Amino acid sequence: MTASGAVPPLAAVTGARQELTVVLPARLHRAPGWPEGPFPFELGSRRTDRPTRATYFAPASARVLYGAPGRPRRWHLPQDVKHDGLHLIGIELLRAATANNPEHALAVIHFSVERPLLPVLRALSGRGPLTTAEPFAGLTGPLDPALLLNGVADVRDPAAPFAISRPYTIAFLTPTARHTPALRDGPEGELPDTADRWLWQLASRSTPQDFPLAPETAREHLKDTVRISADWSALVLRQGAAFLGHRPDTGEDDFYAFGALHSRTVYLDALLLGALQRDHIDELTDELSEVFTSPRRLARRVAALERNIALFRSGYWRQHLTAHGPANELLLAFQNQHRLPARFNEILAEVADYSRLVQTQESQQISGALGILTILGLPLGTALGILQVLGDDSLSHLLIALALSVAATAAVLTTRYGRLVLSSLRGGLGGR
Repeated sequence: MTASGAVPPLAAVTGARQELTVVLPARLHRAPGWPEGPFPFELGSRRTDRPTRATYFAPASARVLYGAPGRPRRWHLPQDVKHDGLHLIGIELLRAATANNPEHALAVIHFSVERPLLPVLRALSGRGPLTTAEPFAGLTGPLDPALLLNGVADVRDPAAPFAISRPYTIAFLTPTARHTPALRDGPEGELPDTADRWLWQLASRSTPQDFPLAPETAREHLKDTVRISADWSALVLRQGAAFLGHRPDTGEDDFYAFGALHSRTVYLDALLLGALQRDHIDELTDELSEVFTSPRRLARRVAALERNIALFRSGYWRQHLTAHGPANELLLAFQNQHRLPARFNEILAEVADYSRLVQTQESQQISGALGILTILGLPLGTALGILQVLGDDSLSHLLIALALSVAATAAVLTTRYGRLVLSSLRGGLGGR
C-alpha cells in the first residue's frame, strides 16, 4: 500500500452483487418450531441443506454446527422482507450452550443489500452516518432482531462488553466493470493496492476517516487475507469478515453466484465454529479467574475446569475442520484474530499449575492424617502394651493409661513436629 494514494470512495459504491450476513449473540428461550438444520440456500440443482454441508466438515465439527439425529442444534426460517435498502432472506438460530450458559445461542440473519454496503456496515458497528443524505438507521422496523426472534430468543443487552454486544458481519461484494479499484489487471494480472483497501474497509466496517491504516503497519493488518482464487479474496477481522471480487460480475449466472452461496454457507459455518470456540474459551478464562474465590473448594473447581476443558477439546477445538482449504484458512484467521490458540495454551498451562497445587495439598492432607494417627496411636499403643505385658486388667489402671496417653499426645502436638502435622492437615482441608 502506498501512503499517498487516495482510497476510492467505497462508501458511495453499490456493487453488482451485495450480500450481508449478521451474527448476533442471543439467549434461547426454547427450541423454535422452525425447520431443523441450516438455511438451505439453492443454486440451480444444488441445495445447501444439512447433508450437503456436512460433507465439507469433519464429523465432530458437523455435529457442533448442525446437531445430530434427535439432537438438533440449528433451525432456520425463510423470510421475504424489504426495508430501507435491505432485503431480508431468512434467519437461523444456532444453539451455542456452554457449561455455565446453557441458553446461549447465535442468531444469523441473511440479507441482500440494495444500497451502498459500507454505510450499512458502519451503522451496524455503531458508527454515525457519513452524511445526512439517506442515512442508514440500522436494523429497525420489520428488520429489528428483537421482533424477528420474539418469543424464541432475546438478543444480548447492548450495554454488554463491546466484544459480544456488536453484531459480527460477513459482507460479500462484487464489482462492476467501472469499479476499477477492486479489479485485477487481467486474469493473471496484479491486484492493485486499492483492492485490499476496499477489502479492509468492508471487514473493519470503517472508512479511512474512521480508522486511517498506517502504511507501516498495513501489511500486518492484512496478514489474514485469504486469496481464495484470482477472482476473489477474503479478510477476517475481530468484528467482521468480507469477501471482495476482483473481476467484473457479469450477472446472475456468473461464478459469483456460487461464491455468494459459499460465503453464506460453508465459509459462514467455518466462522461460526470460530465464534463457538471463542465463547467457550472466554468462559474457561472466566472460570480460571474465580478458582481462588473459595479456597475450600479449590479441588472441586479445578476438577470441574479439567472436565470442561476435556469436553471443549473433544467437541469444539478444531484447527483443521475440513479438506476444503479456504474454510480452514478462514477458521485459522478467525482464531488468529482472537488469539484463540495462544489463549487456550495459557489456560492449559494455568490449569496444570492449579492441578499440581491441588495434588500437593492432597499429599499434605494425607501426610498430616498419617502424622495424627501416629501421634495418637503411639502413646496409647505403648500404654496398652505395657498393661498387657504386666497382665493388669484393672479398669482404673486402663483409664489412667488412657489419660496418660492423651497427655502425651497433647504434649507431642505442642512440639515443632506436632505443629507441622496440624498445619499440613489444615492446609489440605483448606483446599477443599
